[in-house]
Amino acid sequence: MPLLDRIASPADLRQIPPAELPALARELRERMIDVISKVGGHFAPGLGVVELTIALHYVFDTPRDRLLWDVGHQGYPHKLLTGRNAAFPRIRLKDGPSGFLRREESEYDVFGAGHAATSIAAALGIATARDLKGEDFQVVAVIGDGAMTCGLAYEGLNNAGHTDRDLIVILNDNEMSISRNVGAIHRYLTRVVTNPVYNRVREEVKHLLQQAPSSIGEVMESLAGKVEESVLNLLVPGMLFKELGFRYVGPVDGHDLDALVATLASVKRMKGPRLVHVLTRKGKGYPLAEANPVVWHGATPFDKISGEMAKKKGALPAYTNVFGKGLVELGAERRDLVVITAAMPGGTGTGTFGDAYPERFFDVGIAEAHGVTFAAGLATEGVRPVAAIYSTFLQRAYDSIIHDVAVQNLPVVFALDRAGLVGNDGPTHMGLYDIAYLLAVPNFTVTAPKDGAEMLALLRLGVAEARGPFSLRYPRDSVPAPVPPLGEIPAVAYGTWEVVRRGRDLALLAVGTMVLPALEAARLLEAEGLDATVVNCRFLKPWDEATLAWVLDRHTALLTVEEGTIVNGFGATLAAHLAPRLGRGGLHLEVAGVPDRIIQHANRGEQLEEVGLVPPGIAARARALAEAGSLAAARETA
Repeated sequence: MPLLDRIASPADLRQIPPAELPALARELRERMIDVISKVGGHFAPGLGVVELTIALHYVFDTPRDRLLWDVGHQGYPHKLLTGRNAAFPRIRLKDGPSGFLRREESEYDVFGAGHAATSIAAALGIATARDLKGEDFQVVAVIGDGAMTCGLAYEGLNNAGHTDRDLIVILNDNEMSISRNVGAIHRYLTRVVTNPVYNRVREEVKHLLQQAPSSIGEVMESLAGKVEESVLNLLVPGMLFKELGFRYVGPVDGHDLDALVATLASVKRMKGPRLVHVLTRKGKGYPLAEANPVVWHGATPFDKISGEMAKKKGALPAYTNVFGKGLVELGAERRDLVVITAAMPGGTGTGTFGDAYPERFFDVGIAEAHGVTFAAGLATEGVRPVAAIYSTFLQRAYDSIIHDVAVQNLPVVFALDRAGLVGNDGPTHMGLYDIAYLLAVPNFTVTAPKDGAEMLALLRLGVAEARGPFSLRYPRDSVPAPVPPLGEIPAVAYGTWEVVRRGRDLALLAVGTMVLPALEAARLLEAEGLDATVVNCRFLKPWDEATLAWVLDRHTALLTVEEGTIVNGFGATLAAHLAPRLGRGGLHLEVAGVPDRIIQHANRGEQLEEVGLVPPGIAARARALAEAGSLAAARETA
């Protein structure tokens, strides 16, 4: 019977003899490769932490001991060892396990994780609560996959070291975030690992310990700690972790189970804040992923032997790729254009700009707030920065958006990839809130293109106009139609809407990705005898007052449609503006969008259907609105 099939919980894992753990590691990798090759999902990160996951659950008494995983895409082996092996083939699919950590899913998921660098702060909170309640258990935070480029990690380290709480931090150092790590911290960790004198002394101390009689083992271990600390003080630049108040242990080979188990068992006996530096290889066990961990960070279904990933036949390119190509074309026109991303050159499509114009491309690491303020500084000197950041990650920079960009009315263009419903990544990655949170900020121009060509036209406009902060949002999806070169795309006039269909019975005011579904809904309504106007409301702020007045002159029933929250979104803002007129003269307005609840992971199409943002759903809302308007008119006449 396979070892993995014998494990219903970590308690079963702890019954396995140490000599069999490498075989379990092989089974875990085989299980991940088999499942992800069929359904897709995060791939390389989990492969890199197989041995670390086994060792952590083997040494610590989970779930009594609290184990927190930073980010979440490292969590697949953890899920397999904590009772979710049978459900694993539905990972990230509707009603299947989440691709990230969720408290609702398992008692072993101590803290939800989707965005980077939360584990240390959360672990400190748990350790503090433990001490306040007089309880006794270990708290272990695993941080890595580039999260050490994020300021929140150092805020947590600084506070934890200062309070002297009993807390363990595992630094999973694979030299990667989603893309290659950047910055001084990466260079620092590399120096720690590669310093030849330090590593030679460590090995000699280890050898001395192994040769010592058991009767003096404890004395030698204490001496070894002092020797190692002296060597660290002498040779490691800055002694960063020690100065932050942590006892530093490592580096440890993250694929050597014997070394991991022994090290963690020793660290478990220590007290106070301690940090274990573990070296892993992202994609370990699948050669293609080891060779190219950026490509294999997240995989679509693929052939296990060849590694060829499935592609949609005849599919149009993704918005992300179209955006990247357009940036390169715009960069050729404008020497003052620079592009900023936060550890996501591939995910945002900006890597192509970086290849073409490396001196004008800046990857700031997982540091969105820094990236935004950095862009503001560039803008003060007449440079035209484009900050390309996922909608969900830009939330982390909201203070910088307001304080450093909007208050100073600086011309920074924000390109919000993965806006709207994102599909299988689920709640932590939903780009549902940017309309609401940017409409609230003075000086902002907020836009949403209906297709790929309009996206590039708005990008060009935002860079050229320089009226202040300017945002455009686009989905995690393919463009609906081929996109010509940037130079062939007609200009979009600032602040204008587009009437794409004229009708007489009601008006559909559609935002961005909802324009084409609204058009299809209008065709469905036409078959029922209802004639709908459809307006492309590509400028959400400022909106087109002239076109809005035209709509109001000709229609008494309005339905706004947006792939964002109905709370404080475009429809809600328009409703507030029209509040004095609503109900008078038969004017009615309804808002269609994403309801005020957390949307769970599923395919993007399933999510759109669930919230009614598909042509039949939009038509049903419009039909009900028209019927309500007719009844109201009849009552007024009576």
